[in-house]
Parts: sequence; C-alpha cells; structure tokens
Amino acid sequence: MKYLIVGLGNKGSEYENTRHNIGFKVAEKIAETLEVSFNTSNFGWLAEGKHKGRKVFVLKPDTYMNLSGNAVKYWMQKENIPLENVLIITDDLALPFGTLRMKGKGSDAGHNGLKNINEVLQTQNYARLRFGISADFTAGRQVDYVLGTWNDEESEKLQERIETFSKASLSFVFAGLNNTMSAFNGK
Repeated sequence: MKYLIVGLGNKGSEYENTRHNIGFKVAEKIAETLEVSFNTSNFGWLAEGKHKGRKVFVLKPDTYMNLSGNAVKYWMQKENIPLENVLIITDDLALPFGTLRMKGKGSDAGHNGLKNINEVLQTQNYARLRFGISADFTAGRQVDYVLGTWNDEESEKLQERIETFSKASLSFVFAGLNNTMSAFNGK
C-alpha cells in the first residue's frame, strides 16, 4: 500500500518560518521520524520511506501554495496512489493555535492551497489535517498575519505541536482515517 502525505507551504527562505508554512514543518518532522531525506523532484521535494510496512511519500510542493493541486495530482498519478491514501497538511485560521483537526472531506474554507487541490482533483473528498494558527489579526491584515512568523508564546509550543501532527499523520497511514480522527482530533 502506498500513501502520499503533502505538507503545504511556500518555497523560499522568506516563507520558511511563517504560519502558512506549517505544512512543510510537519512534513519535515515526518521525514525525520521515518529517517529519510527530501530530494528535489518533480513539483517539489520528495522523501520516500516506510511506516509499518507501508510505502509513504512525503511531499513539499515547490509550486507555491496557490498551485499545490498540480503537485498532488502528479504524484498520485505517478505512484498510482488512490485518493483515500492522500493526506494534505495545512494551516487553518479558524482554529485556535495548535489545534489539530483531521477530516475526510470538506470545503477549502477560504484556503487557496486547498481551493487549488479541489479544482485540480475535481473533488473535496480527500483527507486533510488542519493545524490551527488562530486569527489574531486586525481587519485587512490577514495576509501579513498568515505570512508572518510565530510569536514567542507560539514558538515555545510549536515543536510539541509539530510532533503531535507528525504522529497523527503516520497514524493515518497505519490506523486509517477514522481511528486517527478519534485518537487525535482536538488534541
């Protein structure tokens, strides 16, 4: 069985430690846990590993957030990975900082990366793991907030949250969507 875990983010050092790049950070932790490295490949950086006998592809698309669907579709087709074995990791303004929410389908909730994936795949029926970044910004400052860096309080808790999200992602691979949602949602 093959799985594709995609951490959404933007390439470039100016985006590296921003809230919008939390998907990349979780993907990096997953690769570290699997003891594999990212290599430059088509549509991004790819790490290949095994988790409990299952083949796992971890992808950080280099397409920028708004075109992530092209990378997801390419790797699904290239490796013949079914939609039910795809997990997208993304930031979410509607959730308090560090909140974990996994769902098997849903809207893009205004997230441009998910919006593009929905358009390219022609479906909203894929698993997504949302990392709460809260919405602590004034009117008209959403872009600055999302592309801003973590505050001191968030930074203190960030590594623990990334570790939990990595565990949830690998649980998805081995235990499945429903068991993972039961075990991790809201944690």
